[in-house]
Amino acid sequence: MYIQRGLTKILEQGKKSFLLLGPRQTGKSTLISQLKPDLTINLADETTYLEFARNPSELKERLAGKPVRTVCIDEVQRLPSLLNTLQDILDHQKTSLRFFLTGSSARKLKRGGANLLPGRIHSYHLGPLASSELDYSLNVLQSLATGTLPGIYTEDSRQEQIKTLRTYAATYLKEEIQAEALTRNLEGFSRFLFVAAQSAGHFLDLASLASEAHVPRQSAVRYFEILEDTLVVQRCLPFSSNRKKRLIKHPKFYFFDTGVLNALLGSFEVSEDRKGLLFEHLFFNQLVASAASQDTDIGIYTYRTEHGAEVDFIVENGKKTWAIEVKASKNVGRNDLSGLKNFSFFFKKPCYYRVAYWGDVVKVIDDVTIMPWQQLLKEMELF
Repeated sequence: MYIQRGLTKILEQGKKSFLLLGPRQTGKSTLISQLKPDLTINLADETTYLEFARNPSELKERLAGKPVRTVCIDEVQRLPSLLNTLQDILDHQKTSLRFFLTGSSARKLKRGGANLLPGRIHSYHLGPLASSELDYSLNVLQSLATGTLPGIYTEDSRQEQIKTLRTYAATYLKEEIQAEALTRNLEGFSRFLFVAAQSAGHFLDLASLASEAHVPRQSAVRYFEILEDTLVVQRCLPFSSNRKKRLIKHPKFYFFDTGVLNALLGSFEVSEDRKGLLFEHLFFNQLVASAASQDTDIGIYTYRTEHGAEVDFIVENGKKTWAIEVKASKNVGRNDLSGLKNFSFFFKKPCYYRVAYWGDVVKVIDDVTIMPWQQLLKEMELF
């Protein structure tokens, strides 16, 4: 089953070379193959990697005298120095070459001293499937259980889905962390990864995570940065304002895919005690994926006062602000609106107040619009 990714047309119509970043298994190579590059260099292949690592002129030699206009370089973070060669080609040679670069670790590029060629290469992000890429018909229970990674979502066998997800953490630890030498203490990082999964969707407390994982706090700080830089987790920062009302200033954090999170936690059951947190994860990831698929910059924040009033997500894009509460239920009552009402007293500016729920109809309670969750995503598509 082929799914047209939202970024495909944007990349097809672009003129500049680009870097496409995204976690493993999000479909970067599949998307690039749709662009039909004239030459593909896969640095994930060990033989190819060693050839380029040994010979700084390998790329120029492969391009010499060939009628090549587009070149794909997969997993470029494995050899950040290669970007210097690209810069030389783009800056000093008379060429119409366009490079399609993919990578799964911004950290490796940073540590390698790569400058990412500002002004010469555009950067894009590819995440798991966005609801818009499936005409807003994402299967919610399947998405909560096994996530929305393209190859897993389109797999017919649930047994195969689960088997693939269970190997993801081991593959991630081996190929992304150990192979790229992002940390020397793989055992401590592994413990931290699983402890972080248990706390996902909650407010970030690195001291507590360090204690539970039995690692020093400074190591916990570094390990969490690795998770961020390899695009496995993302912070949801606290909403800030110049007003004097005291807010909780700690960010929340979310794993990039519910299926990967469930694999780390060892459970794929969407039970009553788990579905609320999983749905919050899914909706956050859909906001991120929807914006990325349109190459749109948005800000996603969380709101909580010291007295416990809370709104799941405050989304800002340009001059528009959305306050959104997510409910893994088909029933929404006035008691579910208290956080939104508190935020309205605090914010006192134009804002779209919404509840995203599992029901099928749109209704309004006390000036708050309750909407089927994918219909809300569609309404927000233009932001």
